[in-house]
Amino acid sequence: MRNFPLFIARRIYGSHDGKQKASRPAINIATAGVAIGLAVMIISVAIVLGFKHTIQRKVIGFGGQIEVADFMTLQSSDQYPVVMNDSMLTVLRRIPNVAHVQRYVLKEGILKTDSDFLGVAFKGVGPEWDSTFIHQNMVAGSIPRFSDSASHNRIVISQAQADKLHLHAGDRIFAYFIDHNGVRTRRFTIAGIYQTNLKKFDESIVFTDLYTARKLNGWYDDQASGAEVMLHDFSRLDETEQYFVTLVNRTVDHYGETYASATIRDLYPQIFQWLDLMNLNVWVILGLMIAVAGVTMISGLLIIILERTTMIGILKALGARNKTIRHTFLWFAAFILLKGLVIGNAIALGLLALQRYTGFVHLDARTYYVSTVPVEFAWPYFVAINIVTILLCLLILVGPSFLISHIHPSKSMRYE
Repeated sequence: MRNFPLFIARRIYGSHDGKQKASRPAINIATAGVAIGLAVMIISVAIVLGFKHTIQRKVIGFGGQIEVADFMTLQSSDQYPVVMNDSMLTVLRRIPNVAHVQRYVLKEGILKTDSDFLGVAFKGVGPEWDSTFIHQNMVAGSIPRFSDSASHNRIVISQAQADKLHLHAGDRIFAYFIDHNGVRTRRFTIAGIYQTNLKKFDESIVFTDLYTARKLNGWYDDQASGAEVMLHDFSRLDETEQYFVTLVNRTVDHYGETYASATIRDLYPQIFQWLDLMNLNVWVILGLMIAVAGVTMISGLLIIILERTTMIGILKALGARNKTIRHTFLWFAAFILLKGLVIGNAIALGLLALQRYTGFVHLDARTYYVSTVPVEFAWPYFVAINIVTILLCLLILVGPSFLISHIHPSKSMRYE
């Protein structure tokens, strides 16, 4: 027979001999251990990746992946203007991996109602502004078409700001701007309200016309606080940054201001360091779950070997080598593993699909920045987890399988 160990393993695995009272529960426990361990690993990876990428997309939605601004702006909290005209935007758009470039102007101000006031940062954006992210997080009203050539006195505020000032879409509110020119007042109409649950941004950012913010700063028509750059491939962030360092950094505009660039990781290091720490949690979970699956498999295999001692003795008496018998029980273990993997994948993918489409597990958005547990179907990771689980568990079982070499035919015949 071409594969004798596989043939015997199939017969043993498919056997429902009532005399084998211990092996069936052992098989079930080993299968459950593999299934639960695999399900936990897949769900953990899906949740961590989903959470990381969700938070990452939110942070990027407020500022792009790379920011180009005046050198002093990136080094301090003050705003210094830099030229962002058509020629400069063309230079940025031609850099490899750049997908989109948009200007912005920041101006600090105060929103005031009859009973309360709130300090915010007005972010002026122009017609090229990609509003997809904010549009996906709108809770009331709509996003107006912001202009770089006229002021429409319309703003988009956050739900956190609206709650503090008791405002609604369509309300009108006064804003005050204090600088070396004194105090200036503008009256704005609230066109829409957004909510991203990122406290750092929701409490401070108000969107308005680029023209309005520029005039409030007293800057020239070709100046801005900087430009936000979106990339085709975020994984090439460091590589793309080198192009900006070479082509943009340390160049000077016609007003004598120096350009500089910074990545989203440089601008918000605490957020990305926190997200990177999650990788350690995933590795710990993967290690623990593979250990659990391996221990249950070892226990099950040892019970099965001990229970099949007579059969092992008979096979040895008929001339079967230790290697052949070890392969038989490793094939048997592989059947248990495969069944556990099928059940584990079904459980994990079922729960992940349920969470994706129903969001039945909720979170406190004030703490976790999301209202439901985000999941991501990372198929390459899922396949890798399955393959690694099979290989490691079988490798772990090689040692216990050598117990077979210590079983002697003459003694095993009388084992029972």
